[in-house]
Amino acid sequence: MAPIALFGSDDTSSKIDFTTFSNVINGKLTSTEKTRRGINPATLEELYEVPVSTPADVDAAVDAAQTAFKSWKNTSHAERSKAVQAFAEEILEHKTELAKLLTKEQGKPLPMALNEIEGAYVWLTSFSKVELQEEEISEDETKKTILRYTPLGVVVGIVPWNFPISLATVKIGPAVMTGNTVIIKPSPFTPYCNLKLVELAQKFFPPGVVQVLSGDDSLGPWLTAHPGPAKISFTGSSATGKKVMESAAKTLKRVTLELGGKDPAIVCDDVDIAQVAPKVAELAFLNSGQICLAIKRIYVHEKIYDEFLSAAVEHTKKLRLGNGTEDGVFLGPVQNSMQYERVKGFFSDVEAQKMKVAVGGTNDRKDGYYITPTIIDNPEETSKIATEEPFGPIVPFMKWTDEDDVIARANNTKMGLGASVWASDLDRAARIARQLEAGSVWVNTHLEIDPNAPFGGHKESGVGYELSAGGFKAYCNVQSLFLKK
Repeated sequence: MAPIALFGSDDTSSKIDFTTFSNVINGKLTSTEKTRRGINPATLEELYEVPVSTPADVDAAVDAAQTAFKSWKNTSHAERSKAVQAFAEEILEHKTELAKLLTKEQGKPLPMALNEIEGAYVWLTSFSKVELQEEEISEDETKKTILRYTPLGVVVGIVPWNFPISLATVKIGPAVMTGNTVIIKPSPFTPYCNLKLVELAQKFFPPGVVQVLSGDDSLGPWLTAHPGPAKISFTGSSATGKKVMESAAKTLKRVTLELGGKDPAIVCDDVDIAQVAPKVAELAFLNSGQICLAIKRIYVHEKIYDEFLSAAVEHTKKLRLGNGTEDGVFLGPVQNSMQYERVKGFFSDVEAQKMKVAVGGTNDRKDGYYITPTIIDNPEETSKIATEEPFGPIVPFMKWTDEDDVIARANNTKMGLGASVWASDLDRAARIARQLEAGSVWVNTHLEIDPNAPFGGHKESGVGYELSAGGFKAYCNVQSLFLKK
């Protein structure tokens, strides 16, 4: 096998054009007869043309991935690690161009875009060091039993629009490090960075190992129904996740589904209000609330409710809304028109039900998909804002008095992705945290993820999990090898 450094031209980086976008099939940039354009959510301007893939493109990518798998599965851990680390370095080398492109297509402020790209570098660097080694189960005079992890084959990574770069790398890294080949399908709303990521990857991986297909709403179903792929790794809404699972079931594909959340934060009465209230507000409105793990329900002990709410409101007033290219902006626009209308539906319900708006509540800008960060003051527990995921910058604050009651209320949801507890009494906080039904639970923080810790959801927030050695194993078949002496 040729050295990793020779998979592509040495001057690939100098030839990257961040204004033209192509599919990558079998190591080559390919176009399609039909194209489409994304929308800059901050300005409503059309962006660059991208391919609209056809079933023939899907067949070609799957065929190339299956062919590449035959040799890639036999590469050493050292070769895979070298390729992934070099890919990470290449991403970092282009972080300025990628960040500008990410802000343009996704809407998030430029510093947050840079943070996402630097985070992707950290993810890939961490993944490059993970190796699933054979495990000796037992041995006696007559036999030895060994546990092995073997790659599944072709993996399809379906990437959402809220964190397109980091979530693409979270799928690419583990897939190729475990010997699989991978086809990335970007969201139709944010195709640009994913197309460039995979173009950059061609310098370090053999043709067919890492590919990307851009398309419309038909592309996902074509990929999930195709008999070639062995696994679907999907990040997105719970409703779409159910459709992915249903489609994959027809060919018994493996699935990892990272889905929606209705993440509660429980604030106890002993917190430092001046310190905690601003943090909780920012963690609710980060990325304009478009994070599956963002705080989406805030339960505050009644003893401090008024003071805590007031502090959160005052801090929220300081969070600047605007175009992510402008200095000092904390909230960019909601990413697309469909999500914009969905979030406005929550505002309509707030108005119809005459709920109390503590801050925000107005959305009169017409130059982009802008939603003012909004806090709803103590709505009914059964209200839409308290039970459904807006995936936008609107959050309810609700009172609690009894510990058992607030735990029951926090758990009373079909979701179970993330949750947090905020308290000075760490024993109390840990006691509450251990009773919350969610895949990730934090004390005195939220949203912090460790590449060595499993990440996934309970209930309708997901199936399986990513990250950690366990997440890598989800890209493998388990084989018991019995060696008779």
